[in-house]
Amino acid sequence: MGNLLLLVVVIVYLGGVWKFWTGFHRTNFSNGRPYLALLWPVLMVNRSYRQNFQRALKG
Repeated sequence: MGNLLLLVVVIVYLGGVWKFWTGFHRTNFSNGRPYLALLWPVLMVNRSYRQNFQRALKG
């Protein structure tokens, strides 16, 4: 059960990285693409980042 939960968490994390990476051009950010993509779970507490993340996911 624990392994399955870990697998789901990893898949969700990597899915968020991939979606943000491919939709980065829709955001207001101009640089820092790798850092912003890899740290997305931590940065979700920031309202501005959250709005840009949602823009990146649309598409």
